[in-house]
Amino acid sequence: MKIIAGLGNPGSRYEATRHNAGFHVVDSIARELNLSWKNSQFQASVAQGTFENETILLVKPLTFMNDSGVAIGKIVRYYKISLQQLLIIFDDLDLPAGKVRVREKGSAAGHHGMESIIAHLSSQEFPRIKVGIGRPANGKIEVIDFVLGAPKGDDSIILQEGESLAAQAALLWARSDITSAMNTVNAIRKTER
Repeated sequence: MKIIAGLGNPGSRYEATRHNAGFHVVDSIARELNLSWKNSQFQASVAQGTFENETILLVKPLTFMNDSGVAIGKIVRYYKISLQQLLIIFDDLDLPAGKVRVREKGSAAGHHGMESIIAHLSSQEFPRIKVGIGRPANGKIEVIDFVLGAPKGDDSIILQEGESLAAQAALLWARSDITSAMNTVNAIRKTER
C-alpha cells in the first residue's frame, strides 16, 4: 500500500490559495486515476484505488494545515504502514514558484503542517514533495497573506505547472521508489529553470 497525502486547508475560502498546493496535487492524481473523494473517520478526505497493482490511498487532512499531523498520524497507525509507504506533498515558500523538490526525509523547515506531522509521527524519516510557491516580492505583502492568497495570471500558470510535475513525481514514487522520483524530477528542474 502507498499513501499520498497533500496538505492544505479545507473549505471554499482556501481552495485556490497557494497554501493548498498539496490539495491541488492529490486532486489532480485522483482525476488521473478516476478516484472519488469521501470523508473518513480519520478527519481527512480520502480516495482509494489501485495503481500499478498496488493499493493507493490519497489523503487530504481536514484538520486545517497546522494540525495536519492529527489526521496523518491516525491513518499511519490504522494501516500500520512503514513511513517509507507515506508521501507528503506541500507548498514551500523557499522554492521559486513552480519548482519541485523531492526529498527522502528532512526537517519541517518552518512549515507548520510538516511540524505537526513530524510531531505526530515522532519522525522526519518519510518522503516528501515540495511545491515551490516563492516569496512575496519586495516585502509588499505579508507572508501569511501571500500564502493564503490565490495566484493570478502568469503566477497561477507557473504554480499549476509545478503542481502537475509534483503529481507526476508522486506517481513515479508510487510506481517505483523515492530515489527514482528524486533523480528524475530534481534533475528536470535543474536543467529547465
